[in-house]
Amino acid sequence: MSGPGNPYGSGRVARVIVADDQSMVREGIVLVLGLLPGIEVVGAARDGDEAIALTAELAPDVVLMDLRMPRCDGVEATRRIRSEHPDTEVVVLTTFDDDDSLFPALRAGARGYLTKDAGGEEIVRAVHDVLDGRAGLAPAVQRRLLEKLMTQPQGPSRADGRPSEAVQEGWRGPQSGEQQPDGLTERETEVLTLVADGLSNQEIADRLGISTATVKTHINNLFAKTGVRDRVQAVRYAYQHGLVAPPGETIT
Repeated sequence: MSGPGNPYGSGRVARVIVADDQSMVREGIVLVLGLLPGIEVVGAARDGDEAIALTAELAPDVVLMDLRMPRCDGVEATRRIRSEHPDTEVVVLTTFDDDDSLFPALRAGARGYLTKDAGGEEIVRAVHDVLDGRAGLAPAVQRRLLEKLMTQPQGPSRADGRPSEAVQEGWRGPQSGEQQPDGLTERETEVLTLVADGLSNQEIADRLGISTATVKTHINNLFAKTGVRDRVQAVRYAYQHGLVAPPGETIT
């Protein structure tokens, strides 16, 4: 059930499980993906419980997860898979793109979110994006996330409730020699800004002239220091602390 070769970023054929309660939709996705390079469909599940069981049995790289399924829905299945099998990523593939579907799925640990009008190549690209450490999000979903982010408080508050200097003074970006938030080193701050720019671990390594293993070490360290759990939270942290500029603004 796999296509030839792989022109996508992760440099390997991704082993995938498809989870959808509608048999025609599930079989159609499996058929389409089987004709494309870079994907091997190793299993298909009819609901969240089956997706969890197949993940335990087959250890796929990615589960393509529908959200609204009987017995165990996609959000709960995503939460359990990411908790019990952290090496398996989840990309949501659903009809629904409302806030009540999107944000619970991302909080549960999904690293990608596509709607079912996505083409086969877009699905394959999202799968390899999450394997490369990027978010496999549809463009409309990316815009929604950014809009949601920008409607939340812009930066940390002082104890007296006033906004921090980063917010008062505008978006300055990380300054060489300046003390960084939460004890981050200059290199960790640099890595964080590149994560916020959407770069994968490999792209960060190429940009900075270091190995991907070193990039992962920096990311693990900055996650521990800042208390963030994933890249979505890291991006929010970078915006809140004035390390990157929101769209439409420039760093001064």
